[in-house]
Amino acid sequence: MALSGGLGAMALPSELIVHIFSFLSDRDKLRASAVCSRWRECLFYPALWTELKLRIGAGRNDGNPSSDETPKLEFLMRKFGSFVRELQLELAPVDGYIVPLNSDRMDQPHGPDNDPQLSERWRDAMAAYLDQVLCVLAGIRNNRNLQKLSLYGDTCVLQQEGLLDGSNLHQIHQGDKKINEIQQLFMEMLSNSRQLRWLSCSFMLGLVTPCSLACLSNPSAGTLQHLSLLDHQLGPLITPSELDRLSNLHSLALDFSDMTSELCGLLASPCRTPLHRLSLLLNGAALEFKPLEGTATEDDWKALVRVSTNLRVYVMALEVDNSELLRVLKPSLPLERLHLDSYHTLVSDATLELISQQYNKTLTHFLLLRDDPDFPDLTVNRNEDPLVLLAWRCTQLAVLVIHGYTIWSHNLVAISRLRGSSLRVLTVSEESIEFDPDQSVGMEGDPLLNLVKEVSLGLGRVWHPCLDSSLVLSEPTQHFHHELKTFSMGM
Repeated sequence: MALSGGLGAMALPSELIVHIFSFLSDRDKLRASAVCSRWRECLFYPALWTELKLRIGAGRNDGNPSSDETPKLEFLMRKFGSFVRELQLELAPVDGYIVPLNSDRMDQPHGPDNDPQLSERWRDAMAAYLDQVLCVLAGIRNNRNLQKLSLYGDTCVLQQEGLLDGSNLHQIHQGDKKINEIQQLFMEMLSNSRQLRWLSCSFMLGLVTPCSLACLSNPSAGTLQHLSLLDHQLGPLITPSELDRLSNLHSLALDFSDMTSELCGLLASPCRTPLHRLSLLLNGAALEFKPLEGTATEDDWKALVRVSTNLRVYVMALEVDNSELLRVLKPSLPLERLHLDSYHTLVSDATLELISQQYNKTLTHFLLLRDDPDFPDLTVNRNEDPLVLLAWRCTQLAVLVIHGYTIWSHNLVAISRLRGSSLRVLTVSEESIEFDPDQSVGMEGDPLLNLVKEVSLGLGRVWHPCLDSSLVLSEPTQHFHHELKTFSMGM
C-alpha cells in the first residue's frame, strides 16, 4: 500500500515495522524475513522473539528423522538463543516402533543385556536427538535473561531398545562424547542463569544428572517458582540439599519414587513459600529400579498440608497394579487429578471405591484408560457401578474420561444426571459402552441415539460418545507433560 509521496511501506520507521510484525506468528515472521534485507533486520529484533515454542520431530510419514530439522533449529538458536526469555521445546526424534535388524518378533526382549544389533533407524534417530539437544543448549548457554525453559523429549520409542548407556551409545558416532557435552552445557546454562522462574525437563535422555541442580546459580535458585524433573531411568534427580535452596517453589513435578519422606519434610518447612501444585508420575515399569521404599508417609502428607493449605496434587499411574496404588494413595493426599493408564493391568472396583471415598471433596479430574482389546466389567458381583458411586460421592468432579472398561448405558445416564452441567467433560469411547437388553425392552429407535439424547439431557448440553479411541489414548508421558504444565500454571 503506497503512502503519501509514493514512498511506500519502506518509508516507515523501523520501530513501527517491528510493532506491526509483533502481531505475526513465529512461522509468518520467518517467512516475512525472506522478503528483503530491511524486513529481515526488523524481524530479527530481539523484542519480537522473547518467546519461542518449537516441536522438532520426524518430518516424514515414514517415521525417519528429517534431515531438514537440525539446520532449521541451528538457525533459530543462533539468531535468538542468546536473548530469548521463554523457550519451550519438544523433541520427537522418531515416530512409531523401532525393531532391531535381527529381530523377527515384536516382543523379542531388547536392551544392553541382549546386545541386539540396533536398527539403522534407531541410530539415525538417536544421533539426530543428540545433535538437536546440543544445538539448543549451545544457543542458550550464556543467556542470562532466560526466565522459562521447558524441554520435553518424546523418546519412549528410543527407550524401547534399552537403557541409554555405553552399550548403545558406542554405536552412535561420538555418542559418549556428545552426552557428556550435553550434560556440561546444561550445567553451564544453569550456572549462567540469573532470573530463571520455570525449569522443566521431561524425559530428556541423558540431559539431567543427579548433580545438575548443584550448578544452578544462587539468583535463579531464589527466583525459581516451578521445577519439573522427570526421567524413568535414573534415580532421584534432586537432593534434599538442592531442594532446600529452592525456597520459593510454587509448583513441583517429580517421579513418585523421588518424593521421599525427607523431601516432603523439607517442603513442609514453615520457612518456605507454601507449595501450590504437585504433579507425580508413577510408572509401574520403573518400580523395579525405582522402588517406593522411603516415599512420603501419611504423617508426611499431613505435615505438608498443614503448611501448604492450598496444595493440590496431580497423579498419573502408568501400568501400576492395585497393591501399589493402594500403597501410594494416602488419605491425606490432597488429590485433585488422577489418571490411571495401562496396557494390561486392571484397576479393581475396590480401588475405585477407595478413591471415591478418600477424595470425595478434592477430586476434579479422573481418567480411567486401558489400551487392551478386552473390556472388563467393573460391576460384576456388585449392586452399584463403582464409576457411578465415584460420580455421586466426588461432588467437585468436572472431568471424567473412560476407555478400556465396560460401562453400561444406564449407568452412563446416571452419571450425567448426578453431575449435570458441572461435569464439563465427559469423554467415553463408543467401544466401552454396552447396552442392557432388559433396559431396551419397550424402547423405540436406535439404543445409541436414545443414549445420546438421555446423556445430553442430563448434562444440559449436546453430548456424543468418542468414536475414535486414538483421540482418548494419547501417549501417556506426553499427556502428563502437557497436563502438568496447565495444572501448574493454574495455581
